[in-house]
Amino acid sequence: MRTHNEKMSIYHGMASAVAQNTSNSYIPIFAMTILGATNYQVGLISSLPPLITLLMTLPAAILLNRAFEQKRLVAFSILAARFVFLLIAFISYVPGSFGSWLLLGLIAAMSVPNTMANMGWQSFIGNIIEDTRRAQFFSDRNRLLTVVGLFVTLTIGIVMKDMTANRVAYQILFMFTFAVGVVELYFLLKHDEPARELNIEKKRAMDWSIFKNNKYVLFLIVALVFNFGWQMAWGIFNIYNVRYAEATIFWISMFNVANMIAQIFSFSLWRKWSQKYGNMSVFVWVAFGMSTAPLLMVLSTNLYYLVAMSFLSGLFVSGTVLILFNLLLENSPQEVRTYCITTYNVLLAVIAFSSPQVGIWLLETYSMETAMYLSTAVRFFAAVGFLVLFLVRKMREKSLVQY
Repeated sequence: MRTHNEKMSIYHGMASAVAQNTSNSYIPIFAMTILGATNYQVGLISSLPPLITLLMTLPAAILLNRAFEQKRLVAFSILAARFVFLLIAFISYVPGSFGSWLLLGLIAAMSVPNTMANMGWQSFIGNIIEDTRRAQFFSDRNRLLTVVGLFVTLTIGIVMKDMTANRVAYQILFMFTFAVGVVELYFLLKHDEPARELNIEKKRAMDWSIFKNNKYVLFLIVALVFNFGWQMAWGIFNIYNVRYAEATIFWISMFNVANMIAQIFSFSLWRKWSQKYGNMSVFVWVAFGMSTAPLLMVLSTNLYYLVAMSFLSGLFVSGTVLILFNLLLENSPQEVRTYCITTYNVLLAVIAFSSPQVGIWLLETYSMETAMYLSTAVRFFAAVGFLVLFLVRKMREKSLVQY
């Protein structure tokens, strides 16, 4: 039987899934069709949040460590982030090209409380869910939230099928997102949070010895290259779907639905294979699969074909989400694991800011095909890197067994 906190966490998660799936996927198409955003500005929609996260990580950590009740800080941070959507809803009334720049400013502003909310939620939820329940609970919770997101995305696609250029439709969508944020606030405050002692012990900000560990450093380099190739296509995928394939809100929703369905069905398969064959050996296949997505996507603007490619991409995205973090843990020495993870996340934020901008620069300087092909090339190069790491470690293991 689920505890009170588990029930509240599921209810909050459902509300959060509704809010995210009524906003995140539709901001780029809103920027392009209603505000007339340029390709560079569309790229910044993907790049700004990780930049703000990078800048806000230390201040957020300080505030969270000083908070007696983390749930209140998390809850009102979420509400503040959702409130920004009320402002976004009325940007379309701003004359000229200023509206698209104002949208970027609001996205940057929204990323400040979002960073606080995301970091706080991870800390807060880890303290109220028992260790013995975490694996099963989060597995069930994530599966349920994916189903909720699937239903919401499908509904929006059907209801807004012929409203891609309808300003009022986006206003309703974004105002609804704020309303759901109030529901998120309610369920977060309903959690029972145990009293916590403030930790004033001073610790080292960084342990530079982690860079002497070859196993971690080699994994870090290959993983960051993989993420660079993966994320440099985020902005140009949106541009390709809207400006080249001329996809409407309905088709954008169908792309997302196909991707989520693939993730729901493939998540358990990747988990079984990784447990049977090992994380690194399975992730080599995942990385090679991920490298095909940009190349295959740009081959056609047929919308049915793009739905199929979104489904194919989802099969490998689920493996990436599941296994890459496990590989990080495997390659991080336990005694300095916190520093290894922090370093990875900081560098990943730098990649998440810069790589979409590189993708847009390639698009503007050369062509859509060039940008997509280079994204595939970088991903493929990283996949080869993972393969080399796997083979080298296998050879070392065999040599140790022989001795």
